Amino acid sequence: MRPSPVFIGILAVAVLGGFLAAYGDSSTLLGDRDPLFITGVVLLVAGGWIASLTLHEFGHAFVAYRGGDAGVAQKGYLSLDVRRYTDPVLSILLPLIFLLIGGIPLPGGAVWINRGALRSRATSSWVSLAGPLSNLAVGAALCLIAATVPMAAGLFYGLSYLALLQVMTFLLNILPIPGLDGWGALEPYLSPQARAFGARVRPWAPLVLFALLFVFRPFADALWYVAGLIFDALGGSDVAAQIGQAAFLFWR
Repeated sequence: MRPSPVFIGILAVAVLGGFLAAYGDSSTLLGDRDPLFITGVVLLVAGGWIASLTLHEFGHAFVAYRGGDAGVAQKGYLSLDVRRYTDPVLSILLPLIFLLIGGIPLPGGAVWINRGALRSRATSSWVSLAGPLSNLAVGAALCLIAATVPMAAGLFYGLSYLALLQVMTFLLNILPIPGLDGWGALEPYLSPQARAFGARVRPWAPLVLFALLFVFRPFADALWYVAGLIFDALGGSDVAAQIGQAAFLFWR
Protein backbone atom coordinates (compact mmCIF):
# COMPACT_ATOMS: atom_id res chain seq x y z
CA MET A 1 0.00 0.00 0.00
CA ARG A 2 1.46 3.32 -1.12
CA PRO A 3 0.06 6.72 -0.09
CA SER A 4 -1.75 8.43 -2.94
CA PRO A 5 -0.37 11.65 -4.47
CA VAL A 6 -3.48 13.39 -3.12
CA PHE A 7 -2.64 12.38 0.45
CA ILE A 8 0.98 13.44 -0.01
CA GLY A 9 -0.24 16.78 -1.40
CA ILE A 10 -2.49 17.32 1.64
CA LEU A 11 0.44 16.60 3.95
CA ALA A 12 2.55 19.04 1.94
CA VAL A 13 -0.05 21.77 2.56
CA ALA A 14 0.07 21.04 6.30
CA VAL A 15 3.89 21.07 6.30
CA LEU A 16 3.93 24.38 4.41
CA GLY A 17 1.52 25.77 6.99
CA GLY A 18 3.81 24.57 9.75
CA PHE A 19 6.78 26.43 8.24
CA LEU A 20 4.77 29.63 7.83
CA ALA A 21 3.43 29.40 11.38
CA ALA A 22 6.94 28.80 12.71
CA TYR A 23 8.45 31.79 10.92
CA GLY A 24 5.50 34.12 11.43
CA ASP A 25 5.21 36.50 14.35
CA SER A 26 2.98 34.83 16.92
CA SER A 27 3.74 37.28 19.71
CA THR A 28 0.89 39.68 18.95
CA LEU A 29 -2.26 38.14 20.38
CA LEU A 30 -4.39 41.27 20.26
CA GLY A 31 -4.83 43.90 17.57
CA ASP A 32 -3.00 43.39 14.29
CA ARG A 33 -1.80 39.82 13.82
CA ASP A 34 0.94 38.71 11.49
CA PRO A 35 -0.64 37.41 8.23
CA LEU A 36 2.20 34.90 7.86
CA PHE A 37 1.41 33.34 11.23
CA ILE A 38 -2.36 33.35 10.57
CA THR A 39 -1.95 31.80 7.10
CA GLY A 40 0.40 29.18 8.47
CA VAL A 41 -1.96 28.09 11.24
CA VAL A 42 -4.93 27.94 8.85
CA LEU A 43 -3.01 25.78 6.34
CA LEU A 44 -1.51 23.59 9.06
CA VAL A 45 -4.80 22.93 10.82
CA ALA A 46 -6.95 22.59 7.68
CA GLY A 47 -4.43 20.36 5.90
CA GLY A 48 -3.77 18.32 9.02
CA TRP A 49 -7.47 17.87 9.68
CA ILE A 50 -8.18 16.64 6.12
CA ALA A 51 -5.20 14.26 6.39
CA SER A 52 -6.60 12.94 9.68
CA LEU A 53 -10.00 12.47 8.02
CA THR A 54 -8.21 10.24 5.48
CA LEU A 55 -6.52 8.26 8.26
CA HIS A 56 -9.86 7.94 10.07
CA GLU A 57 -11.53 6.31 7.08
CA PHE A 58 -8.44 4.24 6.28
CA GLY A 59 -8.65 2.89 9.84
CA HIS A 60 -12.22 1.68 9.23
CA ALA A 61 -11.22 0.11 5.92
CA PHE A 62 -8.02 -1.55 7.14
CA VAL A 63 -9.70 -3.25 10.11
CA ALA A 64 -12.59 -4.33 7.85
CA TYR A 65 -10.13 -5.77 5.34
CA ARG A 66 -8.31 -7.72 8.05
CA GLY A 67 -11.68 -8.75 9.46
CA GLY A 68 -12.97 -10.39 6.26
CA ASP A 69 -14.26 -7.67 3.92
CA ALA A 70 -11.91 -7.98 0.93
CA GLY A 71 -14.14 -5.62 -1.05
CA VAL A 72 -12.66 -2.53 0.61
CA ALA A 73 -9.44 -3.08 -1.36
CA GLN A 74 -11.35 -3.23 -4.65
CA LYS A 75 -13.09 0.05 -3.76
CA GLY A 76 -9.72 1.73 -3.29
CA TYR A 77 -10.25 2.38 0.41
CA LEU A 78 -6.71 1.25 1.26
CA SER A 79 -5.08 3.85 -0.98
CA LEU A 80 -5.14 6.78 1.47
CA ASP A 81 -6.91 8.77 -1.23
CA VAL A 82 -9.49 11.01 0.42
CA ARG A 83 -11.48 11.13 -2.82
CA ARG A 84 -12.28 7.42 -2.43
CA TYR A 85 -14.03 8.05 0.90
CA THR A 86 -15.94 11.22 0.23
CA ASP A 87 -18.22 13.38 -1.76
CA PRO A 88 -16.01 16.45 -2.31
CA VAL A 89 -18.71 18.96 -1.30
CA LEU A 90 -20.61 17.16 1.46
CA SER A 91 -17.62 15.42 3.00
CA ILE A 92 -14.74 17.88 2.62
CA LEU A 93 -15.88 21.37 1.68
CA LEU A 94 -18.86 21.73 4.03
CA PRO A 95 -17.14 20.22 7.10
CA LEU A 96 -14.12 22.45 6.40
CA ILE A 97 -16.39 25.50 6.22
CA PHE A 98 -18.05 24.51 9.52
CA LEU A 99 -14.59 24.05 11.03
CA LEU A 100 -13.59 27.54 9.93
CA ILE A 101 -16.86 29.07 11.10
CA GLY A 102 -17.34 27.41 14.45
CA GLY A 103 -14.30 25.29 15.18
CA ILE A 104 -16.44 22.12 15.31
CA PRO A 105 -14.72 19.16 13.57
CA LEU A 106 -17.67 17.46 11.87
CA PRO A 107 -17.14 13.89 10.60
CA GLY A 108 -16.41 13.93 6.89
CA GLY A 109 -15.84 10.86 4.76
CA ALA A 110 -17.52 7.49 4.77
CA VAL A 111 -16.54 4.00 3.69
CA TRP A 112 -19.10 1.36 2.79
CA ILE A 113 -18.35 -1.83 4.70
CA ASN A 114 -19.88 -5.23 3.93
CA ARG A 115 -20.76 -6.07 7.52
CA GLY A 116 -21.99 -9.51 6.48
CA ALA A 117 -18.47 -10.42 5.39
CA LEU A 118 -16.95 -9.63 8.78
CA ARG A 119 -15.97 -12.56 10.97
CA SER A 120 -17.78 -11.61 14.18
CA ARG A 121 -19.75 -8.97 16.02
CA ALA A 122 -16.58 -7.96 17.84
CA THR A 123 -14.86 -7.38 14.50
CA SER A 124 -17.75 -5.21 13.38
CA SER A 125 -17.42 -3.13 16.55
CA TRP A 126 -13.69 -2.70 16.08
CA VAL A 127 -14.26 -1.58 12.49
CA SER A 128 -16.43 1.25 13.83
CA LEU A 129 -14.01 2.13 16.62
CA ALA A 130 -10.92 2.10 14.39
CA GLY A 131 -11.75 5.50 12.87
CA PRO A 132 -12.15 7.54 16.07
CA LEU A 133 -9.26 5.70 17.72
CA SER A 134 -7.05 6.84 14.84
CA ASN A 135 -8.01 10.44 15.66
CA LEU A 136 -7.13 9.86 19.30
CA ALA A 137 -3.80 8.34 18.29
CA VAL A 138 -3.02 11.31 16.04
CA GLY A 139 -3.98 13.70 18.84
CA ALA A 140 -1.75 11.84 21.30
CA ALA A 141 1.16 11.86 18.84
CA LEU A 142 0.79 15.59 18.22
CA CYS A 143 0.68 16.28 21.97
CA LEU A 144 3.84 14.23 22.45
CA ILE A 145 5.64 16.03 19.62
CA ALA A 146 4.56 19.45 20.84
CA ALA A 147 5.66 18.64 24.40
CA THR A 148 9.04 17.07 23.64
CA VAL A 149 10.38 18.52 20.36
CA PRO A 150 11.84 22.05 20.49
CA MET A 151 10.01 24.25 18.00
CA ALA A 152 9.01 27.81 17.24
CA ALA A 153 6.09 29.18 19.23
CA GLY A 154 3.84 29.59 16.19
CA LEU A 155 4.23 25.95 15.20
CA PHE A 156 3.64 24.90 18.81
CA TYR A 157 0.36 26.82 18.88
CA GLY A 158 -0.87 25.38 15.58
CA LEU A 159 0.02 21.78 16.45
CA SER A 160 -1.61 22.13 19.87
CA TYR A 161 -4.90 23.30 18.38
CA LEU A 162 -4.80 20.56 15.74
CA ALA A 163 -4.24 18.01 18.52
CA LEU A 164 -7.25 19.36 20.45
CA LEU A 165 -9.39 19.08 17.31
CA GLN A 166 -8.33 15.44 16.98
CA VAL A 167 -9.50 14.76 20.51
CA MET A 168 -12.81 16.52 19.84
CA THR A 169 -13.26 14.52 16.62
CA PHE A 170 -12.69 11.33 18.61
CA LEU A 171 -15.21 12.40 21.23
CA LEU A 172 -17.90 13.37 18.71
CA ASN A 173 -17.52 10.15 16.76
CA ILE A 174 -17.83 7.81 19.74
CA LEU A 175 -21.15 9.27 20.84
CA PRO A 176 -23.78 6.48 20.70
CA ILE A 177 -25.89 8.28 18.10
CA PRO A 178 -27.11 6.56 14.91
CA GLY A 179 -24.90 7.56 12.02
CA LEU A 180 -21.81 7.97 14.20
CA ASP A 181 -19.15 5.39 14.99
CA GLY A 182 -20.17 5.02 18.63
CA TRP A 183 -23.53 3.68 17.52
CA GLY A 184 -21.82 1.45 14.96
CA ALA A 185 -19.72 -0.11 17.71
CA LEU A 186 -22.83 -0.90 19.78
CA GLU A 187 -25.14 -1.90 16.93
CA PRO A 188 -24.00 -5.54 16.53
CA TYR A 189 -25.08 -6.21 20.12
CA LEU A 190 -28.45 -4.42 19.99
CA SER A 191 -31.86 -5.97 19.51
CA PRO A 192 -33.40 -6.05 16.03
CA GLN A 193 -35.88 -3.38 17.14
CA ALA A 194 -33.08 -1.06 18.28
CA ARG A 195 -31.17 -1.60 15.03
CA ALA A 196 -34.31 -0.85 13.02
CA PHE A 197 -34.83 2.36 15.00
CA GLY A 198 -31.22 3.35 14.36
CA ALA A 199 -31.64 2.77 10.64
CA ARG A 200 -34.71 5.02 10.57
CA VAL A 201 -33.10 7.95 12.36
CA ARG A 202 -29.56 7.57 10.95
CA PRO A 203 -30.02 10.12 8.11
CA TRP A 204 -30.97 13.00 10.41
CA ALA A 205 -29.69 12.12 13.91
CA PRO A 206 -26.17 13.55 13.29
CA LEU A 207 -27.76 16.72 11.88
CA VAL A 208 -29.69 17.18 15.12
CA LEU A 209 -26.48 16.69 17.08
CA PHE A 210 -24.58 19.30 15.12
CA ALA A 211 -27.50 21.72 15.27
CA LEU A 212 -27.39 21.38 19.06
CA LEU A 213 -23.66 22.05 19.01
CA PHE A 214 -24.16 25.33 17.18
CA VAL A 215 -27.34 26.63 18.85
CA PHE A 216 -27.20 25.20 22.40
CA ARG A 217 -24.02 26.52 23.93
CA PRO A 218 -24.08 24.48 27.18
CA PHE A 219 -24.04 21.23 25.18
CA ALA A 220 -21.08 22.34 23.09
CA ASP A 221 -19.29 23.64 26.18
CA ALA A 222 -19.77 20.29 27.92
CA LEU A 223 -18.23 18.39 25.00
CA TRP A 224 -15.32 20.84 24.78
CA TYR A 225 -14.82 20.45 28.53
CA VAL A 226 -14.55 16.65 28.24
CA ALA A 227 -12.28 17.02 25.19
CA GLY A 228 -10.13 19.37 27.24
CA LEU A 229 -9.80 16.81 30.03
CA ILE A 230 -8.63 14.16 27.56
CA PHE A 231 -6.31 16.69 25.90
CA ASP A 232 -4.79 17.57 29.28
CA ALA A 233 -4.33 13.88 30.10
CA LEU A 234 -2.39 13.46 26.84
CA GLY A 235 -0.05 16.27 27.87
CA GLY A 236 -1.55 19.00 25.70
CA SER A 237 -1.20 22.69 26.49
CA ASP A 238 -4.55 24.45 26.95
CA VAL A 239 -3.00 27.90 26.53
CA ALA A 240 -1.22 26.95 23.32
CA ALA A 241 -4.38 25.38 21.90
CA GLN A 242 -6.36 28.54 22.70
CA ILE A 243 -3.80 30.71 20.91
CA GLY A 244 -3.86 28.33 17.93
CA GLN A 245 -7.65 28.46 17.88
CA ALA A 246 -7.60 32.27 17.98
CA ALA A 247 -5.28 32.29 14.97
CA PHE A 248 -7.32 29.70 13.04
CA LEU A 249 -10.57 31.54 13.75
CA PHE A 250 -8.88 34.86 12.99
CA TRP A 251 -12.07 36.49 11.72
CA ARG A 252 -13.75 36.42 15.14
